[in-house]
Amino acid sequence: ESALFGTKFAEDFFLVNVNGDLAFLNGTIKHLIANDWIDKFFIDNYTNQFEELKASLDAQSWEELERFSGSTRNEMYAFAKMVKAAEKAVFVWSMGITQHECGEDNVRAIINLALTKGFVGREGCGLMPIRGHSGVQGGAEMGCYSTVFPGGRKINQENAEVMSNFWGFSVPNSPGLIASEMIDNAAEGKLDVLFSVGGNFLEVLPDPDYVEAAIKRLPLRIHQDIVCSNQMLVEPGETVILLPATTRYEIPGGVTETTTERRVIFSPEIPGRRVGEARPEWEVFMDLAKLVRPDLANQLEFENTSEIRQEIALVIPQYSGIQHLKEPGDNFQYGGSHLCFGWNFPTPDSKANFSILSPSQEELKEGYFLVATRRGKQFNSMVQSKKDAITGAMREAVLINPIDAENLSLKDGGKVLLKNDLGEFQGRVYLAPMKPGNLQIHWPEGNVLLDQGKRSVEGVPDYNALVCLEKLD
Repeated sequence: ESALFGTKFAEDFFLVNVNGDLAFLNGTIKHLIANDWIDKFFIDNYTNQFEELKASLDAQSWEELERFSGSTRNEMYAFAKMVKAAEKAVFVWSMGITQHECGEDNVRAIINLALTKGFVGREGCGLMPIRGHSGVQGGAEMGCYSTVFPGGRKINQENAEVMSNFWGFSVPNSPGLIASEMIDNAAEGKLDVLFSVGGNFLEVLPDPDYVEAAIKRLPLRIHQDIVCSNQMLVEPGETVILLPATTRYEIPGGVTETTTERRVIFSPEIPGRRVGEARPEWEVFMDLAKLVRPDLANQLEFENTSEIRQEIALVIPQYSGIQHLKEPGDNFQYGGSHLCFGWNFPTPDSKANFSILSPSQEELKEGYFLVATRRGKQFNSMVQSKKDAITGAMREAVLINPIDAENLSLKDGGKVLLKNDLGEFQGRVYLAPMKPGNLQIHWPEGNVLLDQGKRSVEGVPDYNALVCLEKLD
């Protein structure tokens, strides 16, 4: 239900094991194929590798899929029947799908399911990863992460030449460091400067002791943010500089945000009291770049955010229209109302590709549990309260199935210890509708149980772990 209005927005809910999503989705597709509940016309004419997918699923036994997913064959059948009955569907996912060692495969499994019914590129259908912050989608599309240029262009020699010609100076032709790699390099003494704009590595990355030790080795750290965080207070290697930032609502000239459905919306400046020394990040970046490269000062100059939006429209053609956003309510949707409309996909042969995916799962010994460390609205490092407003659980809560609790003689509110080779977490039992054999705890406290070296192909940390549970009272 909605936390605000109590509106019911889910008719059914299927519980799966931590890391059981892929097996559950494969089982669902296996049912769809076996019962001929698929869109053969779409598959035959607009996709590749369906027969390979079918053969792979045939080789995956129901016993295996049930064990890995934690769900029954009948539960997967019930979900498949819902998919079969639907004329339209939108598939929505977020970090609970991606923050696994197999995160990319989890997403591919969702895409496979959508493709079996042709639930893409047409009215009322689509694939929609949702974001936790209003700046994530647009920031990524501006190239605000280290593995792409603006517009999502891959970082390679060819694209580097295009960008260099546009801006009039050379840009890197190889990717930079992602967050976890920055910390690895800092730990090895290979990083001289960390300029952290928002965020808090100390609370969002696994193994906080490792992260803190790495941060301490940095000769120079600069933190620019709208609030203080404990990362800022870590002892400096040599120097730490704290810079106050303006909020998005205080930036002269206004800014934009990009919503999940690719709608770019103008966000105007709101009058009010200001923090005297706070500045917009873009101004600080520009001034810093000009000091580091005074020879490029003329090419790195913007007078206001309107000029930046004009630059965006030139550099990223899909964002053409952003230059016209000036007033409250101004917006446009790039890419039109549907991507891949008419089943025309951005691949060499214009067809969608099924993925061949094999699930796996860690074996649970007696007394061990799979534990997840993120819950719904509780994400990133912005949780400032002791109590979850949605569930009523306190920060030290260990969410556990009542049957598991009874088997271990645990009482609601009782003290327990979760531990593995990486760390220990003390909490209190909180009975919840969890899948047996699974636990949930909050982060950042739970990050002590996470392996900083366990990451997906793209380097996303796995925010789940295998732990032993002990009763303390």
